[in-house]
Amino acid sequence: MLNRLKSLFHRETVFCVSAVLAVLSMFLVPPDGGYLRYPDYRTLALLFCLMTIVAGFRSLGVFELLGRSLLRRASSLRSLAAILVLLCFFCSMVITNDVTLLTFVPFTLLVYQMIGRDEPVLSVVVLETLAANLGSMATPIGNPQNLYLFSAASLTAGQFAWAVLPYAGLSLLLLLAALLLQPTEPVRDAVPRDNAPPAPTLGKLLPFLGLLALCLLVVFRFLPYGAALAAVILVVLAVNRKLFRSVDYFLLLTFLCFFVFIGNLKRIPEVNDLLRLLVEGHELWAGILASQFLSNVPAAILLSGFSEDFAALLTAVNLGGLGTLIASLASLISFKFFAAAYPQRKGRYLGKFTLWNLLFLAILTGEALLFL
Repeated sequence: MLNRLKSLFHRETVFCVSAVLAVLSMFLVPPDGGYLRYPDYRTLALLFCLMTIVAGFRSLGVFELLGRSLLRRASSLRSLAAILVLLCFFCSMVITNDVTLLTFVPFTLLVYQMIGRDEPVLSVVVLETLAANLGSMATPIGNPQNLYLFSAASLTAGQFAWAVLPYAGLSLLLLLAALLLQPTEPVRDAVPRDNAPPAPTLGKLLPFLGLLALCLLVVFRFLPYGAALAAVILVVLAVNRKLFRSVDYFLLLTFLCFFVFIGNLKRIPEVNDLLRLLVEGHELWAGILASQFLSNVPAAILLSGFSEDFAALLTAVNLGGLGTLIASLASLISFKFFAAAYPQRKGRYLGKFTLWNLLFLAILTGEALLFL
C-alpha cells in the first residue's frame, strides 16, 4: 500500500497536494450542503468532453498525419525546426498544450534520430514546449486555466482577446526570432515512413467534428453544457467507448479538490479577507509567482476565489506557465520524453529550458506591465 501511495504521489503530485488541502480544509469547515455550490460544473463537463474528443482525433492519427504532411516540405534543419515548433504553437490552440506535446515531442525525437542529427533536437524540444504553452493561451479551449476562467468569469470574447492575444502575438514573433538560431544545413527524408497511420475516412471524423462544434457552442454560451455532455457520452459509447480511458480523470479530481479547498477558505472570514488583500490589485505578480510553485492551473483556481479581475488573472497565469519546469505541468511531458531518450543530457535540457523560459517570461511580463 505504501509503495502504491508513493507511486501515486510521484505520478500525480498536484492531485495529491490538492486532495490533502481539501481534506484539511474540511476540519475547518465541516461538510454541509454548501459544498454542492463549490464546483464549477460547466468547466468540469467541458474539460471531460474536450479531453474525450481530442482522444478521438488522436486515436485516428489525425495529428500525426498533419505533422507528416507538413514535414515533407522541410528542406533544411531550420525549416524542419520551424515546422515542428509552429505546429505545436497552432495545434495547442485547439487540442491543448499537454496533448500537443504528448503527440509531437515523441514524433520530433524520432524524426531527428532518423536523420542522424541529435545535436539540435534539445533546442527544438525546448522551443516546442514554449510554443505549446504560449500558443494554447490564444483560445478558451487551449488549456484548462483558460477554459475555467473564461467560464467562471463569463468573460466576453473581446475581454478574453485583450487578455491573451497581445501576448500570443508577441510570443509568435519571439519564437520566429529564436528559430533563426537553428542551423541551416540541408536535410532529406525527414519524414519517418514506418508505422504511418492510415488516413481516417470522413465518416470516422464527422462524429468528433460534430462534438467539437457542440463544445464550442457551449464555450461561447450558445448551448447548455448538459446537452454537449450527453451527446459526447452517447456518441463515444456508440463509436469507441475505449476513449473514456484516455480522459485525465486526475485533472478533473484536481479541479474538484481545489474547488472544495477554495470554497472552504472563502467561508473563513479572516482567511478570505487576508487573501483578497494579497491578491486584489496584484493579480499579475500573484499569478506569475503562484504558478512557479503550484503550476498555472491550480494557481488559476486558487487565485480566482480572491479576485474580481479575471482578465488580469487570465494574463497572469498564462504568462506564469513560463519559468520553472513545474510552472506548466505540460512542460514535464517534454522533459520526461527527452530524458528517456537522452538521459545523459537532462542537465543541459533543464539549463536551456530555464534560460529560454525566463527570457520569454521577462519580455512578456514587460509587455503586460504596459497593457495592464
